[in-house]
Amino acid sequence: MRRRDFITAVGALVSLATLAQAESYPSRPVHVLVGFPPGGTTDVVARVIGKRLSERFGVPFVVENMPGAGTNIATASVARAPADGHTLLVITPSNTINASFYDKLDFDFGRDIRPIATLIRSPFVLEVFPGFPAKTVPELVGYAKANPGKINLASFGTGTASHLSGEMFQMMSGARLLHVPYKGSAPMLTDLLGGQVQVAFDNLPASLEHIRAGKLRALAVSTAVPAETIPEVPTLAEFLPGFETSSWLAIGVPSKTAPEIVYALNKEINAALADPDITGRLAGLGATVLASSPAGAVTFIDEETGKWRKVVKFSGAKSY
Repeated sequence: MRRRDFITAVGALVSLATLAQAESYPSRPVHVLVGFPPGGTTDVVARVIGKRLSERFGVPFVVENMPGAGTNIATASVARAPADGHTLLVITPSNTINASFYDKLDFDFGRDIRPIATLIRSPFVLEVFPGFPAKTVPELVGYAKANPGKINLASFGTGTASHLSGEMFQMMSGARLLHVPYKGSAPMLTDLLGGQVQVAFDNLPASLEHIRAGKLRALAVSTAVPAETIPEVPTLAEFLPGFETSSWLAIGVPSKTAPEIVYALNKEINAALADPDITGRLAGLGATVLASSPAGAVTFIDEETGKWRKVVKFSGAKSY
């Protein structure tokens, strides 16, 4: 057999094997990796969607929390996993930030992870421990300027959108606060509720009930328009014109995953997001549905990566 014919034959066999793999998908439990601890918004939404996918595909979609290194540990695990659709990554803004925030990573997010569907979008909320003296954004800025570097600004991880939202806030307000990173929203909230830290940018869904119960004081939301769930809370743009950030979630797979698997997952994820029960539950968390095609997910993630690259460069924030 000539070399060209041999290569063609091998390629055909690989294509047939890939097609057979896609047709039998999923053949075993699917692992959904979350780069944060249990209890935060990312974890909650992953479990809501995972439960529905388990019902639709007939195999367990098992959520695994793998916190650390600003989601890089979970992302690296998915990047190294077989491209057979049995290992998924819950993508967060942290992934799009890390591409420029970290000088060296043992994976390339843009090359190794393929976004297949977007899930939700929600505001960040700038909030304080109720015992903190500032009750408005101007009061917070004034107090911070009078006490530079003495007020703790918590985030749910170095390099996360929570951290970079804080950097943007300091950059635009002139206030200087001390960054205190955690390994997720849940442990950060525990210390914020206890008064160990004073200020934080958190996903609104994770903090909403604490705000409603008066256990946390919301000063502003990060989006350009007020949040429907707490419409009385102003936007940061009212005090810092041009300020806008948001939290969102998406799903990704290893980049060489077969298109048939990608489209099968996208179809069922979008069906879940169209279910009124799930939509209502997400709305109750303060999140809005952000459905997309696989191509739309790629475009969205590319745009977010470019946006955060500019923020990282302008702020000078780097991993440490």
